[in-house]
Amino acid sequence: MTTPFAPRVFSGMQPTGNLHLGNYLGAMVNWIAMQSTHQCIYCVVDLHAITVAQDPVALRRAIIEVTAAYLACGLDPKQSIIFNQSQVAEHAELAWIFNCVARLGWLNRMTQFKEKAGKDRENVAVGLYAYPVLMAADILVYKATHVPVGDDQKQHLELSRDIAQKFNMDFAGSIASHGFGEVFFPLPEPMITGPATRVMSLRDGTKKMSKSDVSDYSRINLTDSPEAIAQKIRKAKTDPEPLPSEEKGLAGRAEAENLVGIYAALTGADVSSVLGEFGGGQFSRFKTALADAAVARLSPISADMRRWLDDEGAVEAVLAEGSARARAIAAPVMREVRDIVGLLRSR
Repeated sequence: MTTPFAPRVFSGMQPTGNLHLGNYLGAMVNWIAMQSTHQCIYCVVDLHAITVAQDPVALRRAIIEVTAAYLACGLDPKQSIIFNQSQVAEHAELAWIFNCVARLGWLNRMTQFKEKAGKDRENVAVGLYAYPVLMAADILVYKATHVPVGDDQKQHLELSRDIAQKFNMDFAGSIASHGFGEVFFPLPEPMITGPATRVMSLRDGTKKMSKSDVSDYSRINLTDSPEAIAQKIRKAKTDPEPLPSEEKGLAGRAEAENLVGIYAALTGADVSSVLGEFGGGQFSRFKTALADAAVARLSPISADMRRWLDDEGAVEAVLAEGSARARAIAAPVMREVRDIVGLLRSR
């Protein structure tokens, strides 16, 4: 039997590059909806960003821009806690304790590190290797029970569960003697939902839409103008065949499947009804409708982002207030961790 934990959601995005349509449909739409059903904590994970080299001036600007995107998309600082990670020191402190709980073999299995480090692993930052341990601390310092994640982060969330479980086992006696029940940390559950959990590149339907892609035509940025959005969709890679009338006809046609999925997510339709409307026709007609849907959905977000970015002080105020609210949750948890581990509390 385990101690029950109040449902709490934690998630975050790095302040690196512009947020794009994939971030919005794959994560933000779901984050916004959960504000009405869960206690939500949404973070700009700036400590994760510095696991690779960053220009300090550009990083500060990116933190503001990502926060502005959060707000413009519909995250409400009155409903959710919105803050940037580096302002809550408990993230880093708990990460160090978790570094002493996690095992080298666990981290050696992390495929994302292998992909990012490439062949020159000996010369990458230790932070990039230990990134998943900090992610575990991000989640567990709030005793979050649910984490909206993409497919690429599922392995990291599994590591968070392993760390939580090992901490609970390693310090079971201390946890009980301090009156914290049978377990201290919950095992967070993944939430992989949303209208389009894996939006692919407009230039290659086999690759995920990414902020780091060298081609700006591979993605639709939340800051793009209506003209830029329409042009990128017109230039999106397709194949010479007309759209199929049934879903099974999308098999093996990655670009067609991606564009149809995006249209369905933007309009709230299902894929079969989209194909019922556009199946048998050429891509030109479908792309026109897709561009119209994307502009209608994203233009208000882009305009609201510009409004927030014109008042950086207001964005900073949101982060300051959110950080204070986040610390109010994290600090007591961290004090209890110190007691459990056997560290002295500061006077």
